[in-house]
Amino acid sequence: MGMVGGGEGSFIGPVHRIAAELDGKIELVAGAFSSNPERSKQSGTNMYGLVLDRCYSSYGDMFEQELSLDSASRIDFVAIVTPNHLHFPIARAALESGFHVVCDKPATLTLQEAVDLKECIDQAGKLFALTHNYTGYPMIREAKHLVQTGALGRVRRVNAEYIQGWLADLEEKTQNKQAQWRTDPSRAGAAGCMGDIGTHAFQLTEFVTGLEIEEVSADLTTFAPGRKLDDDGNVLLKLSNNAKGVLCASQVAVGVENGLTLRIYGEEGGVEWSQMEPNSLIVRWKDRPYEVRRTGGAGVHQPSASVTRLPAGHPEGFLEAFALLYRNFAESVVQVQKGKKASKCDKDFPTIEDGVRGMRFIEAVVTSSENDSQWTPIVR
Repeated sequence: MGMVGGGEGSFIGPVHRIAAELDGKIELVAGAFSSNPERSKQSGTNMYGLVLDRCYSSYGDMFEQELSLDSASRIDFVAIVTPNHLHFPIARAALESGFHVVCDKPATLTLQEAVDLKECIDQAGKLFALTHNYTGYPMIREAKHLVQTGALGRVRRVNAEYIQGWLADLEEKTQNKQAQWRTDPSRAGAAGCMGDIGTHAFQLTEFVTGLEIEEVSADLTTFAPGRKLDDDGNVLLKLSNNAKGVLCASQVAVGVENGLTLRIYGEEGGVEWSQMEPNSLIVRWKDRPYEVRRTGGAGVHQPSASVTRLPAGHPEGFLEAFALLYRNFAESVVQVQKGKKASKCDKDFPTIEDGVRGMRFIEAVVTSSENDSQWTPIVR
């Protein structure tokens, strides 16, 4: 693996590195970790323990020089962990250089870039993964199984919520680099909070239900004085089977750490999951007592059991869920290197299709909010 971004001051870069290497299938060997050449080299050697000559001044230099190495030595794929505005140019350059790509979400800065990136991926014939890592939790897989096998009956209602409190104050006015780029339209895109974490709630809703969110009625708010992008939002949802839902995202919910929750209710039962207690799934029935299913515990189904690493009672969390996407991606890359086509089972990770859907969601939500919460379709 080669990495672009993730240098000193980055939160997500080290997370990607740990997740990628957790299963012993991937090794970080090269990177362009900063737009500052010296900082890139310093980050590569000090943070990641790489040899100096594999720490590059730019991603262009990395792609060019890696291609000059023999196939056994050069990187196989690139992980992009930069602010949003750089995702598209880096991904395009990587694909054109012949490398597979893993990219942080959202896929790009704009919807048009996402559409163009899909075309680049199709033309290059390379693999692309988008790190919607919450899909990797075993109990999310259990919830998906229950919904999509019909155990809960026809879905009627969805409540998706992702709330945090870390931007309750103007953190972007301090030295907080994470706050600075996430609140800057030129680097984050058209949405702030809704683009950063609302897209996770959106993707998780579609992943678990197997339904598409077709229309939205959105109300985005900027509470912090002078902030340029939304830091709070509420969205009404219409899903493809006429189910209804509510999606809430906030980064000004004072005192909340990382409150991602998903509740889905059908005609016969419902499921409730929280990222703050990820190893439990509450299953409710209309004709019998509710259940609490546990990661690795008795009674869980194969989709959940197959992504569980540890015996029951040993907590599995954020890094393990993240690592599942990298493990599946690595196995797909190996299949392609052997001259085989990666199967749907191998490609068990979010792709550019999820990325385009996410950008269509952002565009629809921003448009709706700008038009007094008018119902706005998410165009396919």
